[in-house]
Amino acid sequence: MPTATLPASTSTVQAPSGAVSPCALRIENLKTHFMTDDGAIPAVDGVSLSLSRGKVLAIVGESGCGKSVTSYSILRLIRPPGQIVDGSIMYYPGDGTRPIDIAKLNEKSDDLYRVRGGYISMIFQEPMTALSPVHTVGNQISEAILLHQKLTPAQAREKAIEMLRKVGIPGAERRIDQYPHEMSGGMRQRVVIAMALVCDPDILIADEPTTALDVTIQAQILKLIKDLQASRGTSVVFITHDLGVVAQIAHDVAVMYLGRVVENGSVRQVLKSALHPYTQALLKSIPSLGTRGARLPAIRGSVPSLTNIPPGCPFHPRCEHAVRGRCDVGGPPALRTFTGNRKAACVRIEEIHPTVRELTAAEVAAADTLAAEVTAAPAGRHNH
Repeated sequence: MPTATLPASTSTVQAPSGAVSPCALRIENLKTHFMTDDGAIPAVDGVSLSLSRGKVLAIVGESGCGKSVTSYSILRLIRPPGQIVDGSIMYYPGDGTRPIDIAKLNEKSDDLYRVRGGYISMIFQEPMTALSPVHTVGNQISEAILLHQKLTPAQAREKAIEMLRKVGIPGAERRIDQYPHEMSGGMRQRVVIAMALVCDPDILIADEPTTALDVTIQAQILKLIKDLQASRGTSVVFITHDLGVVAQIAHDVAVMYLGRVVENGSVRQVLKSALHPYTQALLKSIPSLGTRGARLPAIRGSVPSLTNIPPGCPFHPRCEHAVRGRCDVGGPPALRTFTGNRKAACVRIEEIHPTVRELTAAEVAAADTLAAEVTAAPAGRHNH
């Protein structure tokens, strides 16, 4: 993998020279705003996340909570009037070379082009808009290969056919010369996955890749992503609004609301014993066999407009635990670390959950060190 011509990072998770960091991606205080005549719209407002190497991090929340804007910000795909106004997006290469702050890369730099598609790839939500209707799928996959690897067009075509086979497309030699409209929705999504994985990226971002598919195809695509992730050791950021999908595919979960992370922890922690009232409400609204014939609980109200964010905790108008004069004043609650090294942003956590307590700074540092040791992976998997 080429080394980016950037100054070394000062991040605390930077691995020693030649060693692979247990963290593949670390986002700190990311703010992506859209500049309008009425002022700045904070679509992403201070998001901090960490993706462990070889793991799947799911980002969940209702529509309008900033999930997709966060994923587009990672690859610097935000277009005017949107812009990243603060924060860092540290990518830690899989070969142990020095990390890259993607947020600080020049828009036209070679480093950014190497990151996009080479080091970090993305599966977009709607394959018909992600694929060009006037080019064959083979041409589009081959273009990605030729941009990032030193292969001839003939070699790129053979690699594209091989990748189509790996994602489960029958008759790949014939399908490669077809146009997107000649394929079903499930097949098009497999093509998009093939295009994202063909350069063997360190990190794969999947932006609601199964939303437009029926249940059967959704299950096939989820199994495909999970199998490819496990066999290649790829780190994955999986964007979804479906907590049922999270239980199947993810190791860690970040719950977003109105552009901020309100809870972050392992899948087991979050799904078994959610701390934040918003996460609890999302879990209650999931259909189950036990709720057959009963009215499904719903979160009252709707996600507020970003132009009219409530004071205090943004979720308080919809929260059954909100206390007047406490939850509806000041700024948004800070994301604090609690027992089990899990994070939540609510001023009433200790009252709602008496068995948990906030960790001290020393305890947080010790927990982070332990997590880094557990998730550490051997170097040298990739060779771009």
